[in-house]
Amino acid sequence: MKKINILLILITLVCSALNVIGELDTTIVIILKDASIAFTIFMPYIVQKIFKIEVNEGFKTIWIIFIFLAHYMGVGLEMYNQWDGFDKITHCMSGVLTAYIAYIILEHNKTKNKIFNILFIVSFTWFCAGMWEVFEFTCNHFFGGDAQRVVATGVSDTMWDMIVAFLGSIAFSSYYLIKIKK
Repeated sequence: MKKINILLILITLVCSALNVIGELDTTIVIILKDASIAFTIFMPYIVQKIFKIEVNEGFKTIWIIFIFLAHYMGVGLEMYNQWDGFDKITHCMSGVLTAYIAYIILEHNKTKNKIFNILFIVSFTWFCAGMWEVFEFTCNHFFGGDAQRVVATGVSDTMWDMIVAFLGSIAFSSYYLIKIKK
């Protein structure tokens, strides 16, 4: 699995670099957007190093695929503008991923209360989804753009992004309940 992850990271970084090289617009926003892929792709490794928490290779694989889809294809290749469903798929994946991160936190703290754990997982996911939307809003405000598609949808895009992230956390919570019953 480690070799697959290394290959996926290399593919993502090469695609991102080619996108940067072919970029016609060289504003600070575009440069930051394209350069941030290199940082976000290594987040599980950074978290693992800083917090000394073992992040399994399966999670890293899903993370790398998520970054490739959401960041490179969604932003770099503008799939968010070409297919409405693409945004919902990536936000649902983010819900599952953040739910898994909440699960890792719970495992690290050895919390056994099922109801608390489910509430923590769902709340953590909603917090992350909300903070992401605040981040997008702030970037739109300071740098221009319309990542939240406010012009086209009002607040509908933002609300649906948070709802599908919530559904991802519910899917993960269902998996968690099945896992602990076994």
